[in-house]
Amino acid sequence: MPNHTSWLTFVLGYFEETLEHNAVAIGETLVNHDPATWRSFEPISAAVLVAALIVVLALLARRQLLRDDAYLPEDRLTLRTFMEAFLGYFYDLAKSSMDAHRAKKYFPVIAASALFVFFSNVMALLPGMPVATSSLNVTLGSGLVVFVLFNIYGLMVNGWSYVKHLAGPAWYLAWLIFPIEVISLVVRPITLGLRLMLNMAVDHLIVTIFLGLVAILVPVPLLLIGCIVVVIQTLVFTLLTTAYIALATEHEH
Repeated sequence: MPNHTSWLTFVLGYFEETLEHNAVAIGETLVNHDPATWRSFEPISAAVLVAALIVVLALLARRQLLRDDAYLPEDRLTLRTFMEAFLGYFYDLAKSSMDAHRAKKYFPVIAASALFVFFSNVMALLPGMPVATSSLNVTLGSGLVVFVLFNIYGLMVNGWSYVKHLAGPAWYLAWLIFPIEVISLVVRPITLGLRLMLNMAVDHLIVTIFLGLVAILVPVPLLLIGCIVVVIQTLVFTLLTTAYIALATEHEH
């Protein structure tokens, strides 16, 4: 996908020489094997900014929840009510996929995935903003984090049985089932990363093109469609993350 220019591009441009010198440490791109440049730092920087934004919003929401009148429901949309509705929805989603104990135990990972993908995708609706999830480096990295975590959780809960179940129920079919199960397991982070990156990169590219051609009224329907894309991609990524954790931590019986 082509590089998108944002305000972050101009900020990083001031450090072009330093970043270009350090780009060697990144290596080459995965698909085309192109050498890294100073712009290769933009998706990583955008992801760090989103993570920092989430931490700040979480601290502000926590401060609101610690107030003496926090038990009273608010009649308008605030940061606290948004966080309660947003995280409450995904907690209910987790409980529908696994029992309440596991949902509570693994919810920090599920909530972090939902918040990161949502706020990264929202950036695509704002002209001139960097979009971390339009880079395969970020989305594939997110998928790999989920992949590593749900396998660790599976090993912690089920031990050797977690690996054993990949061979199937019958030992004489293990030679056939085991490679298929391993391939399907390895493909999960790739599908997570590719699906998210392609949808957000294309959405951001189309909105940017129309904003460049006609900046008044015409892009509005595209922005509305973009809102739907943001919600759907957040839901899909988080739903798959929840499903993978639920399957990995399910007891052998």
